[in-house]
Amino acid sequence: MLKQTCTIAARRGGNLVLWQRCGRSSETIIHHARRLSSSLHNTLPLDDVLTGGDRNIPVQIAHCAPFPRRTHTCGSLSLDDTDQKVVLQGWIIPKGKVSKKLSFFGLRDSHGTTQLVVDSRTCGSDILATMRAVSEESTVLVEGIVRQRPEAQRRDVPAGSVEVLVTSFTLLNPADRNMPFMPFDTQNLANEDLRLRYRYLDLRRAELTSNLKKRSDVAFLVRSTLHEQGFTEVETPMLLNSSPEGAREYLVPTRVRQTSSDSTSQPLFYALSQSPQQPKQLLVASGAVDRYFQLARCFRDEDGRKDRQPEFTQVDLEMAWVSWGKQEANRLEEPTADTWRIGGHEVRDVVETIIRKIWKKIENVGLENRFKVMTYNEAMARYGSDKPDLRFGLEIHDITPILPLPLRSTLEAKGDIIEALVVSKQPNHAPFVGAASETEHDKSVERMQVAPGTSEWLSGSRIVQDLLSSTQPSIVTSELNHSLGLTEGGVVWLARRPRRPEGGWTGLGRLRLALSEAAQRRGDLVLSNDPKFLWVTEFPLFTRADEDKEFLAHGRWSSSHHPFTAPMYEDIEKMYSGTVEEVRGQHYDLVLNGVEVGGGSVRVHDAAMQEYIFSKVLQLDEKEKASFNHLLHALRCGAPPHGGFAFGFDRLMAILCKTTSIRDVIAFPKTAGGTDLLFKSPSPSTAEVLAQYALRPLGQ
Repeated sequence: MLKQTCTIAARRGGNLVLWQRCGRSSETIIHHARRLSSSLHNTLPLDDVLTGGDRNIPVQIAHCAPFPRRTHTCGSLSLDDTDQKVVLQGWIIPKGKVSKKLSFFGLRDSHGTTQLVVDSRTCGSDILATMRAVSEESTVLVEGIVRQRPEAQRRDVPAGSVEVLVTSFTLLNPADRNMPFMPFDTQNLANEDLRLRYRYLDLRRAELTSNLKKRSDVAFLVRSTLHEQGFTEVETPMLLNSSPEGAREYLVPTRVRQTSSDSTSQPLFYALSQSPQQPKQLLVASGAVDRYFQLARCFRDEDGRKDRQPEFTQVDLEMAWVSWGKQEANRLEEPTADTWRIGGHEVRDVVETIIRKIWKKIENVGLENRFKVMTYNEAMARYGSDKPDLRFGLEIHDITPILPLPLRSTLEAKGDIIEALVVSKQPNHAPFVGAASETEHDKSVERMQVAPGTSEWLSGSRIVQDLLSSTQPSIVTSELNHSLGLTEGGVVWLARRPRRPEGGWTGLGRLRLALSEAAQRRGDLVLSNDPKFLWVTEFPLFTRADEDKEFLAHGRWSSSHHPFTAPMYEDIEKMYSGTVEEVRGQHYDLVLNGVEVGGGSVRVHDAAMQEYIFSKVLQLDEKEKASFNHLLHALRCGAPPHGGFAFGFDRLMAILCKTTSIRDVIAFPKTAGGTDLLFKSPSPSTAEVLAQYALRPLGQ
């Protein structure tokens, strides 16, 4: 009887669902199942043996035989398919047992979910019993008839208006009943580390599936747009030589060795490309490619954050014949208030075209013909950030011009200013009143509560007292109160900083963002989802305020962008005269709602100027400069004026997918610490393997 049952099950398509009968032990059933599995060229691991009670022990094995081809995806069915016979494949999700003769299931694939109706009066009691016994997340094939769902039960989702009445069922591959988590159970989402460890399960979630599909759509749109604009896609090397461009690199050992003067074998290393910066400039310098692009893989050994990964993708562009300086207006054109005073107009046009097409196609949002432009100095003065979020006000005020003369004179002598951030009783500050009482600030910022009618509150400021002698009279702030809107009282934060801003944030800039976040948590502030794109230009060309680059600079100047960025032509003489801190670069960042989505610059095409920057400003030694010799020579060979841009593709997709973490838009991401929980990398190597690369573990 048992052998006959096995044979019948095999003839029904290779599915084996055996039920313990006639008092047979589960060991006997499993033994016969294994023998049958072997004869069908299948295997039945112990993990695939599912045991229940004494009288119900289902055993399921994968179907390894021909089966019908699917006719539709689970998300493609509509009312137009009513009464059609269809074949669907996907992952099964139990929905509920209505009665002994009727059950509902969901069948899901990457396109959507279709509701299955399994009625024993249509498909037979055997199929109903078999489907009820199948474990969740098993892959199955069903055949059935499409029918309309009742009007009240229709959903505005793919295949939400129809259901399939099942007539035939095939179990393609059973899922383990002891799954680490159920990806469809979004109400009880597993922690991120567990989901990263089993990423192949997590990717079944509709959210992540949709993100990957949207990523593919955007990549196709970017490629199509750039091809229309006359760009050539070129792949550049990933294995390059290490160079002091500003970011930490990953080194890759090779079995190729160098023999030193004392005949010892020295290990040699590649550096993984932190960006295709040098190759793309050389491409344009060669004249073979007038406009280059690629979706480039880049690698940087940085500390993990929610918006960074050790390996990432950028849409990389480079263009020849890029302009320098402010564009002269055509006499026939209307004058504009555009403050783009640097070169790279051609790059700007291409980037804005790409962004407008993406937002129209993906978001169905039409963007303005020209994005707003703001200089770095203005962004830092008004918002305290080089990537300001323009969706809310709360601007910072430089109160230095309306301070008493002695205080102004002292500040001017020190090259400093005093700034204020105010939350007053004015209606436009109402969303921030509650947040003002609970938001912390750093030590460089001083918080003061101003009562209505108080006119001498500034005299009690620690920042002011540090600047004035004890004999100075009290400072009356009537004019200041009126200017800041404090006549009815409020909270004011003060900070002193150098007049010339540096870095990406000021103390009040961080506080402004913290107030916004606190107000949103409280429900007092709801930011618009409208895209507020902004170009930030005229950055300082050189900096000493970038902690991420100090490991290479060691107290020297470093490039704010990279060492190939050209100065504004108005500041070239300042650079040669030694006033490096005043030199502005032809560098442009594109910001969206407080997030930098990309950046680029006009490059130095003059070899003498590039040599001067390397030697005199950045003070690179001969070994450091040697890694750029090929670039300098290419510039001497008649390189055209050129410039480029790079989108952070992962970050851009995170914005389009409405997620705060770029890990949600990458198929197989690393953790915040840079480890891969799925592929168990990085991992140690053995001494034998290291020896092939002339390496040995520390301490040996």
